[in-house]
Amino acid sequence: MDRTPKQKMLAGDLYDPDDPELHADHQSAKAWMQRYNAAFTEGASIRRDLLRERFAAVGEGAVVRPPFHCDYGLHISLGAHVFLNYGCVILDCAPVSIGARTQIGPGVQILTPDHPREPGPREAGLEFAREIRIGRNVWIGGGALILPGVTVGDDAIVGAGSVVTRDVPAGATVVGNPARRLPKTAR
Repeated sequence: MDRTPKQKMLAGDLYDPDDPELHADHQSAKAWMQRYNAAFTEGASIRRDLLRERFAAVGEGAVVRPPFHCDYGLHISLGAHVFLNYGCVILDCAPVSIGARTQIGPGVQILTPDHPREPGPREAGLEFAREIRIGRNVWIGGGALILPGVTVGDDAIVGAGSVVTRDVPAGATVVGNPARRLPKTAR
């Protein structure tokens, strides 16, 4: 049986992002984002209800400050007391999980989609996506980029403006472009 582009997308295989089902999911997410971002003056419980309406999972006390942008929202899971500051972008063409008590600074981008390195599939408009996992009690500084397929371990720190291209071990601090691990003494 042939898989749909959405099934291919979630499996990390090449898929056509212009598929009608994916387009409908994206349009639904755009309408949801308008409601969510307009709810800035509403109470935290109303915003949390809106998150639960769209996201795969939302832990108790999770906060996402608007404006917030995503591709679908359906593939995002937030642990308890996660905090995303203003202007975060999560392109969730693959699952994105963020562990409890993780704090994410303003303007952070978490990007699961990627493009083929070969010119033929890229010219055909195909792409693929890789899951991103962010552990518990992580601190990601403002303006950082988390690229496709990255795992950030529990208690790690990602410095502001860093471009994370590789996994970050638990408890490590990474900074720079591309992000490099600081020695323990540099904390």
